[in-house]
Amino acid sequence: MIRIFETPLMLAESFAAEFKNIYEECISKTGNINIVISGGSTPKQLFETLAKKYKDKIEWDKVNIYWADERCVPPDNDESNFGMTSNILFSKILIPESNIHRIYGENDPAAEVVRYTDEIKNNLKQRNGIPKFDLILLGMGDDGHTASIFPDQMDILNSDNVCAVAVHPESRQKRITLTGTVISNADKIYFLVTGKSKAEVMKKILDKNHDYLKYPAAHIQTNNNYPFWYLDKEAASLLK
Repeated sequence: MIRIFETPLMLAESFAAEFKNIYEECISKTGNINIVISGGSTPKQLFETLAKKYKDKIEWDKVNIYWADERCVPPDNDESNFGMTSNILFSKILIPESNIHRIYGENDPAAEVVRYTDEIKNNLKQRNGIPKFDLILLGMGDDGHTASIFPDQMDILNSDNVCAVAVHPESRQKRITLTGTVISNADKIYFLVTGKSKAEVMKKILDKNHDYLKYPAAHIQTNNNYPFWYLDKEAASLLK
């Protein structure tokens, strides 16, 4: 499913309402919801919307939050995905610290992969022997990467592991990321993509142009065989 919005703010507000619906569905079935979030400018706007409009409309003690990826930096670093989320969302809502399952970017990357893998396995139910999240929220980079699965590290897509160490192809910064195997095992996956710089790759992926599979985001599929795409007008500007 593809939905296109005039502005990033309208996209964020629409997905916030969608999240509320998914949350209610999960609560009615299991009593809680396990979600994965991402960093970046688009989720930032979503978190601002949730903090402003859904602070009291969601029982946050029933929401367990994990991350798709994290830069290998301390939590107070400006580049930390956790730090951004903490400042914009967690500081504004009543969510128990035990519900926030951050990646310790300050730890040795290889050791953190093991620790975070254990934390996920100990807290989530499995499907087909793979941890199963209720909802995963992803973005997409200009190069078609998602989470921290980059085009030059496609092996992470089909890894048998839960997490992996990735390296940014330009900065060489190390990151911890969920693998494509775990991401695609989720019940629901939503891509939130904004900005003109994403338009060309977005067109290739959604039109399935001949070389579209060179982009990691093109490989992400749920058990229902498709993710949901929420795009702003600029990201969708080259679509038919």
